[in-house]
Amino acid sequence: MTPAVIQLAAEAAERQSAEVTEVGARIAWVVGLVVFIAFVYWLMRQGWKWRGALQNDLPELPTTPDGLPDHRLALTGRYHGSTTAGQWLDRIVAHGLGVRSRVELTLTDAGLDVVRPGAGDFFVPAAQLRGARLDKGIAGKVLTEGGLLVVTWAHGDKLIDSGFRSDRAAEHAAWVEAINLMNPSITTEGAER
Repeated sequence: MTPAVIQLAAEAAERQSAEVTEVGARIAWVVGLVVFIAFVYWLMRQGWKWRGALQNDLPELPTTPDGLPDHRLALTGRYHGSTTAGQWLDRIVAHGLGVRSRVELTLTDAGLDVVRPGAGDFFVPAAQLRGARLDKGIAGKVLTEGGLLVVTWAHGDKLIDSGFRSDRAAEHAAWVEAINLMNPSITTEGAER
């Protein structure tokens, strides 16, 4: 080896890099980040509970009556939530309407039966159905145009939009037609069908 190489090797051995992180500082940052994330989740939960408290004037949801007539249509898919009619970002969380879940929809002459495994089931009487349409979004879920079946119904003094997506999206058009034909004289938001 040449003396220059030996000298460079000696200088390199003498140089040591400064310690980049201290274990204590790293632990403090990790603990701080975990506390911050927990605080944000707590705030979100408080907001959800506050929204539910504001909507406590909404009556209890009707349950499925005994002896339903034969079904016109049946659908399996996802329930994406309910909002105030016409306001697709105003989610309704009272009585579990804000909880997403799998869904089994059954349309009969008596109304719309909504069975949600893992969440509360409810029934919309035919007289309360106001219409259906294809849309692209509801609070927290945006899909392609026409990818969401939105059913408008009356509950108490409030009009509600509930969003569903079938496992087979081609079924949506038949649902819109069937629901809109159930109560042809009822108006929604001032527009008669």
